[in-house]
Amino acid sequence: MPGRILIVDDEKAIVKGLKYSIEQDGMETDAAYDGEEALALARENKYDLVLLDLMLPKIDGMEVCRQLRSFTDVPVIFLTAKGDDMDKIMGFESGADDYIVKPFNILEVKARIKVFMRRSRKNAAPTGQEKKVVENGEFRLDIENRRLFIKGSEINLTAKEYDILELLVTHPGKVYSRDNLRELVWGSDFHGDARTVDVHVRRLREKVEETPGSPAYIQTKWGVGYYYKG
Repeated sequence: MPGRILIVDDEKAIVKGLKYSIEQDGMETDAAYDGEEALALARENKYDLVLLDLMLPKIDGMEVCRQLRSFTDVPVIFLTAKGDDMDKIMGFESGADDYIVKPFNILEVKARIKVFMRRSRKNAAPTGQEKKVVENGEFRLDIENRRLFIKGSEINLTAKEYDILELLVTHPGKVYSRDNLRELVWGSDFHGDARTVDVHVRRLREKVEETPGSPAYIQTKWGVGYYYKG
């Protein structure tokens, strides 16, 4: 499972333990101990995933994640002691893809990383039977390269926003409940609740829809779930 992970935490003992355990699986790791250093490394290097603490010196984790989203769609997993529902929602609002509460089991962290890595490999190698581009008026989804264009302009999506969109777009008219989306996009070992899905869909609509309150593409079937109108 090759890959390169950026670990961001001001507690050196946590960083040391994560680096040792992750590198045992054959991956490379870099470490940052404050928000400024994390952003500098992320701009200089290509990472497959970022493990990001919320409580950081100089720039906090929420702001780091927001700034990351201005130039990369790298998956971000928050590692934090702040575990109440509102903190999780704010984390997802800032652009995070997953959320693990301290103290954590390192095996859980590694399992989450493996889920993201498997999906990255799968998305990087579409089969010949898959439709590689989906177009709908001014909407164009390039599945092979994981890129979305609307009116000719590229829309920057997070990894999870893209995964939700691709699932809906490649199954037009099929309604997915929040539980369906949570399991298919995050995996069966994800412990977040249905509001996680709602936050991501809302953020996705804000980027994709001209009028998010009256969406043209990502529709809601009230009391059931979400679907793509092809």
